[in-house]
Amino acid sequence: MVEEQIALRAARPDLDEGHVFARYLNAAAEGFFEFWLGRNFAGVLAQAFMKPGHDLSHEYAAFAVRGGRIIGMALCYTAEQHRASSLEPLREAEGYRAFRVAIIGAVMSPIMRVLDTLEDGDFYLQAIAVDEDLRGAGVGSLLIGWVEEQGRASGSRRMCLDVSGANLGARRLYERLGMEVVSESKIFYLPRVRLLRMAKAI
Repeated sequence: MVEEQIALRAARPDLDEGHVFARYLNAAAEGFFEFWLGRNFAGVLAQAFMKPGHDLSHEYAAFAVRGGRIIGMALCYTAEQHRASSLEPLREAEGYRAFRVAIIGAVMSPIMRVLDTLEDGDFYLQAIAVDEDLRGAGVGSLLIGWVEEQGRASGSRRMCLDVSGANLGARRLYERLGMEVVSESKIFYLPRVRLLRMAKAI
């Protein structure tokens, strides 16, 4: 079984791991980070990944590894950790192109503000991604189980995440793992975009 061959470990503040993290994060966000940060998104995210104190830090990421190969990633944190987060590491990593972060960040701020609706006691799964050839093999379930454990260890009462209403495959996975839709967010200038907040007690 795939589960018996996998090790789950915390990410390390390493540039190579940062590039792997960036690839998974962008895939989980359906290309959002490449759109936001440009063609060098992986380099920007990798630099920011090595620094502490923000949502995209190595501190909050874990990898699934099989046979020395990273095959999946999860990124999660508490509501309190999110509130203490800053975009400054991204601005520093972007350097002289930091205006791109600011401009596109302003345009996308209604989506980003969805994160600010986290409640005290929430443990948030921002991103989960698995190599395409291993999807459906139980890796995602293993990672989500690890996220639940981290949430309980942090003293959180609820695990939650946001998923696109159009992503039926992901929604079915989360429902199988006991999560249910608790709210919906719409973006006024993107009327076809629906973000579903799903949650479960932990």
